[in-house]
Amino acid sequence: MKIGIYGGSFNPPHLGHQNAAVEAAEKCALDKLLLIPAGIPPHKVMEQGSPANGHRLAMTRLMGGQAALQSGVEVEVLDLEMAREGKSYTVDTLRALRRQYPDDELLLFMGTDMFFSFESWRAPEEIAELAKIVAFYRNEDDSAAAFAAQAEKLRARFGGSFETLALDRVIEVSSTALRAGMASGASEAMLEPQVYGYILREHLYGTDLDLKRLTVQQLRPIALSYLKAKRCAHVLGTAATAVKLAEKYGADVHRAEVAGLLHDCTKKLSMPEQLALCEKYGIALDELEKKALKLLHAKTGAALARDVFGVDDEIYNAILWHTTGKPDMTVLEKVIYLADFIEPTRDFPGVDALRRTVWEDLDRGLLMGLEMTVEEMEEMGNPIHVNTLAARDYLKGKTNEGKAGSGQQL
Repeated sequence: MKIGIYGGSFNPPHLGHQNAAVEAAEKCALDKLLLIPAGIPPHKVMEQGSPANGHRLAMTRLMGGQAALQSGVEVEVLDLEMAREGKSYTVDTLRALRRQYPDDELLLFMGTDMFFSFESWRAPEEIAELAKIVAFYRNEDDSAAAFAAQAEKLRARFGGSFETLALDRVIEVSSTALRAGMASGASEAMLEPQVYGYILREHLYGTDLDLKRLTVQQLRPIALSYLKAKRCAHVLGTAATAVKLAEKYGADVHRAEVAGLLHDCTKKLSMPEQLALCEKYGIALDELEKKALKLLHAKTGAALARDVFGVDDEIYNAILWHTTGKPDMTVLEKVIYLADFIEPTRDFPGVDALRRTVWEDLDRGLLMGLEMTVEEMEEMGNPIHVNTLAARDYLKGKTNEGKAGSGQQL
């Protein structure tokens, strides 16, 4: 297995890091990429006011998820150096990784500054024995000759393998300038939206937004910061579809977009984490909900949305009922339930017919969606929540009433 190793302070992880990681993973045909935030960087002092290790780790995981999605390479973020006492020397990290991966090829990635200061590192000879060194530079720069000369010099002095890699998508980013521009919003363009949203929600780097008074534009990256990378497209699609449905069927467009953005805000949490939130917010669960992880995120997500973002009752209820449905749903509740069901990334048998029906008639679309859910759960042998059955039966009753009324008029 070919494993890439990319370390750094990641304070914060930015698009320069992300683009380099993705392109290096692709060009080196990696099987796995390890991102390793430093605990105490040996070559520089962490700027005063820098986030705690846990925040840098969380932000690196968000960036890593996007890097994996973009490259198709498995990405793992390790707290190896943060968990180790003292300065984060690369040789100690490589010793640990070599023990974990004794028969695999290790590639240590580094940028310009690290490559040209390699001789000053702790135990450079041993580092060269433990891993292949791959230094990358911008393809458009006139750097190839200088990098090649440095690689030859290091090979002659330390042995081992020193290679250079020209990258086309590298972005030069000054982390110092990036941090300085965070509070004003000037740094947003240089950050993955999930990372930027995490910074805003945790009030890092001097940011100080009131999370209960956000515009939709401010909420969007913050909502994404709660998600796994692969779910971001779904949530953005749900929000956009909710807006269109709200416009067509007369629901509040702003509330629809907010509910769409937040409807899956606790989706990635494990069962113990979900149950902890239920205890925190005093959420009562029935017997099925105590066992079915998929059902819990609607309840915990609604509670978190109200607690953290101050959403009103209409948005709260739209999130609360978006998974099971319930009898006599409001227009906004129907819109969020169906937007989640038919947004553009959804691809399952019958989705096109469901989309057509939803855009023709909201209630017929809702009944069709509920019946598809019931049918799927029955085929899988899974229990069906009572609220889903009640919602379906309520709509069936309305349909039958309409038919009866029509017959009487005739």
